[in-house]
Amino acid sequence: MVEAVLPMTTPDRSSLPAPLPPSVSLKTQQEIKSAVHQELIKRMDLEKLPFIQENPAAQRQLMILIHQLIGEQGVPLSAVERDRLAKELMDEVFGLGPLEPLLQDPTVSDILVNTYNTVYVERRGMLEETSVVFKDDVHLMHIIDKIVSAVGRRIDESSPMVDARLKDGSRVNIIIPPLAVDGPILSIRRFGSTPLEAEDLLRNRSLTPQMMETLKGAVRARMNIVVSGGTGAGKTTLLNVLSSFISERERIVTIEDSAEVQLKQKHVVRLECRPPNVEGRGAVRQRELVINALRMRPDRIVLGEVRGEEALDMLQAMNTGHDGSLTTIHANNPREAISRIETMAMMGNIALPEKAIRQQIAAAVHLIVQISRMSDGTRRVTHVSEITGTSGEVISMQDIFLFEKQGITSQGKVKGRFYGTGIVPKFAEKLKASGIALPLNLMDHSMDA
Repeated sequence: MVEAVLPMTTPDRSSLPAPLPPSVSLKTQQEIKSAVHQELIKRMDLEKLPFIQENPAAQRQLMILIHQLIGEQGVPLSAVERDRLAKELMDEVFGLGPLEPLLQDPTVSDILVNTYNTVYVERRGMLEETSVVFKDDVHLMHIIDKIVSAVGRRIDESSPMVDARLKDGSRVNIIIPPLAVDGPILSIRRFGSTPLEAEDLLRNRSLTPQMMETLKGAVRARMNIVVSGGTGAGKTTLLNVLSSFISERERIVTIEDSAEVQLKQKHVVRLECRPPNVEGRGAVRQRELVINALRMRPDRIVLGEVRGEEALDMLQAMNTGHDGSLTTIHANNPREAISRIETMAMMGNIALPEKAIRQQIAAAVHLIVQISRMSDGTRRVTHVSEITGTSGEVISMQDIFLFEKQGITSQGKVKGRFYGTGIVPKFAEKLKASGIALPLNLMDHSMDA
């Protein structure tokens, strides 16, 4: 490395990059970055990178070296351009290059790289295009290689898809050619370091206080609850909130394909599926983890998402003394959620008649909570539905709370109304037996959203 000269303040990484002055074209800037990056690799001892990353003084020395290399390119740059290029090069060395400012922005919940020159983000439930670009597909593949190597995976033509988790808990999905026609595609689903709590959902009008009190009582009374919704609807967030009502005295086992649930209780055991290795072996699926969890003396099982044949094992667990289990499922409404559970249970290669599976579902699942993302990006709990049993070949269900969409304002905001159907749920007696008294007028209320 170079000798320290003067301490240099590292630019603030918390803000997104501002537009550059048009004195130098974007193509020329990318060429400068590429040339300086290559020269930097030649001069640096790559084995010292971990030390530099943890040492602010070494980072200042590296920043000085980067500024010197930029100056050696002989291209007239303004001070703003030099600082910006130096910051971007630091991100290339220690972070994920052009994606680093987006990862530092707490308002970004999803980063969607469609091609090397098209990057979208989601903020507050709405998609927007960014000015972030990569130099080319090779540059994007370099960042992808950094991601997959950090999680002990590989990606190439023989294995062109990767689904993994970053160190900060974010979930990343990558797919490259030949499966991706226009070039490598990268999707990062981010999770806040501080998960939303019940008060946050009430403040955002995702549901009403009466609905929250009912769900809180249902969790404490050890009722089995399925949270249903589409992609990005807020299922995991709602699952986190519901799980926060579980007593500290209970042993909780969480099972997830990719760890996302953030529980605050102390007595939590977290299990995560394992993908196959390079030879296609060694995969551990959710079904195996569910079966194993039953041997771990759990009071509650929290299954991040039911996706396949593990649905049958989850139903059996709910029916055999593991009341109070929570899970999520992809579905558009409670009735479709029931159909999906039924279909997935039949994927278990067990010759059970459909009637038997429906009876298991009716006995195991008590409540289905449907959450949806509205057109303005807000999330609303649209149904709280109770399963009451079977009627012939059909699983009976009754809605306790509903959200009615009434229109859209001139500002594009969704107008609607939460209301109770007035039906006293059958589980009211179970709540009462558990020492949780819900007043009858709790079910007969209305609130605009």
